[in-house]
Amino acid sequence: MLVHSVLFWLRPDLSPADRNAFRAGLESLRAAKTVESLYIGCPAPTPDRPVIDRSYAFALTIVFKDVAAHDAYQVDPLHLAFVENHKAKWTRVQIYDAA
Repeated sequence: MLVHSVLFWLRPDLSPADRNAFRAGLESLRAAKTVESLYIGCPAPTPDRPVIDRSYAFALTIVFKDVAAHDAYQVDPLHLAFVENHKAKWTRVQIYDAA
């Protein structure tokens, strides 16, 4: 199993419609062939602690069967289209992969 966690920092000038389009783009990734499960969220209102970072706008977590499934996802047309259609909306992306 590989857990692919991606944090997105969106441009502050995005309209609500742009943010909704971004989220819809994230949702579209569910249809990628190698995705086992997919979760989308925003920073949760948990109690403040020094180790919590709420500076990002969206978090995407995808579970893949293995590294090969992850690698196939990276070149999947759905993933490539998401990046192409939405890359202008973010200022930063941070990825954490765990196996």
